[in-house]
Amino acid sequence: MVRPFDTKVSTPTPTPYEAQKSFSSVLKQSIENLNKTQLQSDAMTEKLARGENVDLHQVMIASQKASITLQATMEVRNKVVEAYQEMMRMQV
Repeated sequence: MVRPFDTKVSTPTPTPYEAQKSFSSVLKQSIENLNKTQLQSDAMTEKLARGENVDLHQVMIASQKASITLQATMEVRNKVVEAYQEMMRMQV
């Protein structure tokens, strides 16, 4: 649908409760994805260690995906902690 430029579309501002629920759901989903990636890597590594027919390249790719996902999650966590600490230092 095409709208003229002069028409202002106001988006409703979420309430603090809605924002908290949205943030918590995104955080929970991200942690679940991290766990899923780690479990897939562990399963493939176990198969390789047992001598099952598994491609070494796929095992290494899964391992690197899990590692990068964990590193990214830790960096996001560190930034969130820094932001929280900065907010706590603010004077009201």
